[in-house]
Amino acid sequence: MTPDDDLVAMFDLPSVETVYQRRRKRTGPRGFRVGRHLRYDPADVQAWVESLREGTAA
Repeated sequence: MTPDDDLVAMFDLPSVETVYQRRRKRTGPRGFRVGRHLRYDPADVQAWVESLREGTAA
């Protein structure tokens, strides 16, 4: 399972492509490349989740 697959499962997203689209649109967690592979810092994913929570609480 890749980090992308982890995000798909964690947030019940339709596909890995959704993760990529959200990253491109800057509506998802920050990602970075290690060679050809896209990776996510767990702290960035947590910050993104917190920003979503704050947005829905308003």
